[in-house]
Amino acid sequence: MSLTDPVGDLLTRIRNGQRARKDSVVSPASKLRARVLDVLQREGYIRGYSSEPVAGHDGLRIELKYFEGQPAIQHVARVSKPGRRVYSGSQELPRIRNGLGITIVSTPKGVLSDAEARDQNVGGEVLAEVF
Repeated sequence: MSLTDPVGDLLTRIRNGQRARKDSVVSPASKLRARVLDVLQREGYIRGYSSEPVAGHDGLRIELKYFEGQPAIQHVARVSKPGRRVYSGSQELPRIRNGLGITIVSTPKGVLSDAEARDQNVGGEVLAEVF
């Protein structure tokens, strides 16, 4: 089965895992998925992730995070989709919940959160919003 939106698949696995109160979920591995997980880990939305073989291919085991019984990620949504790409300059990056959430941005300097992209004065493709 081929995926047309691997980042959307990753976010859906995380969303479904937290709704089912799982401790961890497994996703196929890719460099882009790993960089998105790096941002989520730096910002404190997941406990971490590790690489492990899954059905003969590389996979990523994502350790989900909960706070007082509630998922750390209340909302996660894909912004730039295969049918409609969304790009933004460094100063026009959207602020989620007045700065309480983050926007994940794919920039020439790597995958960054919106605050990191503003600090480095780079824009790019807006991948997802999380709060």
